[in-house]
Amino acid sequence: MSEVNDPLLPLLLETASGDKDAFRLLYDASSAKLFGVLLRILKRQDLAEDVLQEVYLTIWHKAELYNPTMGRPISWMVAIARNKAIDLLRQAEEKTVQLSLSDQDGDDLSRMLVEQSTLALDLPGRMTLVHCLEEVEPKSRECVLLAYQYGLSRDELSERFNVPSGTIKTWLRRALIGLKQCLER
Repeated sequence: MSEVNDPLLPLLLETASGDKDAFRLLYDASSAKLFGVLLRILKRQDLAEDVLQEVYLTIWHKAELYNPTMGRPISWMVAIARNKAIDLLRQAEEKTVQLSLSDQDGDDLSRMLVEQSTLALDLPGRMTLVHCLEEVEPKSRECVLLAYQYGLSRDELSERFNVPSGTIKTWLRRALIGLKQCLER
């Protein structure tokens, strides 16, 4: 139950009615707490700052959904922050599986990109991903990296590798299927 003396309650209720001043005061009174929650989960200040902005946009747009009988305002806001942070970690993990490549022959670019894109994974997750990437044919790994990490189109990859676009499509498909199967083991 919500406490009668909770200073955030009137601010959140006024925010629900579109009061920008109340929203600013709500932010001032709660942002440090929410930032701390995000930082503990994300472990990176830059990510925590970005997600904090998203959290307050959600609070602004959904404040009318807050139900005082279900708990304190800070609990509701922490739940939003926690969910946003976890969603970001899940997206990063999914993207890493799709985008990261490693070259066992020593391609420094591939190694650097694997390191960058696996920041959200713990050490065992990174080791599993690197192991799985080693099972993918080198040209296919490079295609996946260039396509998903840098946004190169199949036509651009076709030019780069001097092969038909259909071949690129096949390389990408096989690489992603191989990664998925390996990660599911």
